[in-house]
Amino acid sequence: MTSAQRLAALTCAGLVATTVAGCGSVTKAVTGSDPGGAIVMGTTSVTNVLDPAGAYDNGSWLLLHNTFQSLLKFPAGSSAPSPDAAQSCEFTGSDATTYHCTLRAGLKFSNGHPLTAQDVVFSIERMKKIKDDNGPSSLLDSITSVQAKGDTEVTFQLSQPDAVLPAKLASSAGAIVDHQVFPADKLLPNDKLVGSGPYKIDSVETMAAEGGTKVPGKVTLVANEQYNGDEKLRNKKFTLRYFLKGADLKTALDTGEVDLTDNSLDPGAGAQYLADQQAGKTAVQVADGDSSETRYLAFNTKDAVTGNPAVRQAVAQLLDRKVLARDVYARTVQPLYSVVPAGVAGHNTAFFDKYGDPDVAKAKQILTAAKVSLPVKMSLTWSRARAEGAEAAEIKKQLEASGLFQVAVTQEADWDKFKKGWKAGTYQAYTIGWTADYPDADNFVAPLVVDGGAYHTGWNDARISDKLLPESLKQADRAAAGAIFAQMQNITAEGVPLIPIFQAKSFYASRSNITGVESTVDTTGVFRFWEIGRSK
Repeated sequence: MTSAQRLAALTCAGLVATTVAGCGSVTKAVTGSDPGGAIVMGTTSVTNVLDPAGAYDNGSWLLLHNTFQSLLKFPAGSSAPSPDAAQSCEFTGSDATTYHCTLRAGLKFSNGHPLTAQDVVFSIERMKKIKDDNGPSSLLDSITSVQAKGDTEVTFQLSQPDAVLPAKLASSAGAIVDHQVFPADKLLPNDKLVGSGPYKIDSVETMAAEGGTKVPGKVTLVANEQYNGDEKLRNKKFTLRYFLKGADLKTALDTGEVDLTDNSLDPGAGAQYLADQQAGKTAVQVADGDSSETRYLAFNTKDAVTGNPAVRQAVAQLLDRKVLARDVYARTVQPLYSVVPAGVAGHNTAFFDKYGDPDVAKAKQILTAAKVSLPVKMSLTWSRARAEGAEAAEIKKQLEASGLFQVAVTQEADWDKFKKGWKAGTYQAYTIGWTADYPDADNFVAPLVVDGGAYHTGWNDARISDKLLPESLKQADRAAAGAIFAQMQNITAEGVPLIPIFQAKSFYASRSNITGVESTVDTTGVFRFWEIGRSK
């Protein structure tokens, strides 16, 4: 899912978070920790839409993974989907265009309504019908029809082979909603949501975000007594608090207002907690691991300057990711050398294989061979970054230190203007982030490098879009698609529509009496609230 889609949720008009789901209380201001003994988690991944048909950002999916069931799910530490609401699912035939699922018996929503195959059909058709601009309906584009047989059987017909459909259905795009509660043609307000997951939403309290927009500031979940699934809850009440600034999140953790954080702490704060832990200070503990959060330097390949492949290749030859990871991000990220991150099947090191370590002489040779006038004058635009302006400043420093570039750095503080700018081709080079919807190489290659990608680079290579990507979607055995993805990553490193900068580490901090955090830190992107407990 793109940063654009995630952050666009903040400005969606007409959808305002309100109050308790089903209990009728009035909206309250967000204050302090939960007095009812809930485990409280803090995040800066602010969102405002929680309906699965309109929710496509970290802040909403963090909740949806815990309050809704999908046919399939990602078990801890695995990128292979396994049954959730379904008892079993499989492709029928050899062309990966028909997918059949049988549901578990006895499924219910938190309101007591039965969950049947009709609800699955309704959920998919509703998602595609609403087709919300900020929602995940595009993940389901390959589905041409979905039909129910009785209460427990569902069959999907696809327009083309789509071997990653199971992974898409395991994401929150596949969340199953109650057809008796959710309207078929519009989003449901946040205070009305009903799911069948391990938790149900007890209350939603609002806060003012950018421009005064009201967004959820505190969401309290309680155990769903109707839940019929495999997960065992280690807590009965879990509260998610949203913060607009990383500094405020750190203060809340230090003072005990929150018990733990997700991976949204400022890099310096995370590094300090880790250093304190290594020095024997135990008030806050840190669990770190792999993550699929990635960041890239994208280019407008239709621009007179950055449209020249030699210019982009020279930047790739000069970029020192190790310095960025060490000096800018305090080692809370790791250098990334391909569009597909480490830990995801199919990853390779295409950019390192082609360019190696930073080398000014090689970069100059690339530019002079292409008869590019030196120094190259180029603009670099950024809007949001975990390290704020330090990231762009370091990239500028590295490029200009070579004597080959003059870089003008600007920040576009207004995210909506930033999105419109890259779509219109206003910028020459710009930094952006990406977090996978599902842990498959397809979710990096297809949305980032085909037909200009989500960030409108203007670049496309027919070898990828017309041959290799369709071929990869025929491989139901995703491990078998690795060689195909290697070819696509190598082609991307040659064309350089974007340069991978880093892959973030999952970095969760918690108070010393909180347990289970390490059980839910992996590349799936699913944070499992039910794994979190409190020691006595």
